[in-house]
Amino acid sequence: MLTAAFGPQHGLRGDKQDNMVESPDFVDPAHGIPVFSLYGEVRRPTARMVAGFDALLVDLQDLGCRIYTFITTLRYMLEAAAAHGKSVWILDRPNPAGRPVEGLTLRPGWESFVGAGPMPMRHGLTMGELANWFIAELGLQVDCQVIRMQGWAPDALPGCGWPLGERSWINPSPNAPNLSMARCYAGTVMLEGTTLSEGRGTTRPLEIFGAPDIDSGALLGEMQRFAPHWLHGCHLRECWFEPTFHKHAGKLCSGIQIHVEDASYDHAAFRPWRLMAVAFKALRNLRPDYPIWRDFPYEYEHDRLAIDLISGSELLRRWVDDPGTSAADLDSLAGVDETAWLEFRSGFLLY
Repeated sequence: MLTAAFGPQHGLRGDKQDNMVESPDFVDPAHGIPVFSLYGEVRRPTARMVAGFDALLVDLQDLGCRIYTFITTLRYMLEAAAAHGKSVWILDRPNPAGRPVEGLTLRPGWESFVGAGPMPMRHGLTMGELANWFIAELGLQVDCQVIRMQGWAPDALPGCGWPLGERSWINPSPNAPNLSMARCYAGTVMLEGTTLSEGRGTTRPLEIFGAPDIDSGALLGEMQRFAPHWLHGCHLRECWFEPTFHKHAGKLCSGIQIHVEDASYDHAAFRPWRLMAVAFKALRNLRPDYPIWRDFPYEYEHDRLAIDLISGSELLRRWVDDPGTSAADLDSLAGVDETAWLEFRSGFLLY
């Protein structure tokens, strides 16, 4: 018998637009059961919330990125289930970003609601695999069953993780409207910690970026000069856009669109985290005094810069801001983390 439901960030109905836009608890009109918000007064389930059931079904569509908060909610639910003797069943789903791994690992002390644990930005795991990793990483004693997918082929073309032609895309959150966004997200999510628009308020959120006061042609040229090998696997196009809400609302922005849906897309070669890193670096090279980093409350953190919370440490920002650093310097830092994660995660792969 169904006794309760839980809503993550963006709400059970998937209607809330942005960070720190909370959802209230309510009673479901069809089933007459309480719907508890895990992005409202609390982000961790309380004892009262978990008292009325024996088993929890987790059916969430992740985007394959450390910062997407559904995986943090998964961790918190596993911890609550372990503390209160509940069972957890994970209804596993495809990772639309597939198996590639990229980015710096979250450093100790940088855990947050957008940093659930020491993994790189693009982790390459499914929710079921992440559940098993959390249990091992946190030493949890919990009955957890993963209901595996049948026939998931994360390396198969053309979807490379997403079953194109078999399943429709349903937005897991309002600004995750398509597969292209999911592929770009491990890089473009870092724009949330900057003054640049990430395309919220347009029809291509988190696939485009820009601002009214930048020269996107010059920016793209500097990106190509500084680290051309980081731009492979996609097509980059100068564009103009005017957000209807959010950053730079109602202002014409000069920007760049990342195309990952045409013949130029190479799943193995595309590296969205490095692409956005070099975009920040190029802007810093062209405009040393440009206010790239946005200083504002981010996911209930008021004392640390959003870009550092998103990145999982200060390392990326320091690399961008240091005029003496090279692409090889960031490659060296991230490469160690990526290699270690690839080896470590192999014990948790179910497919």
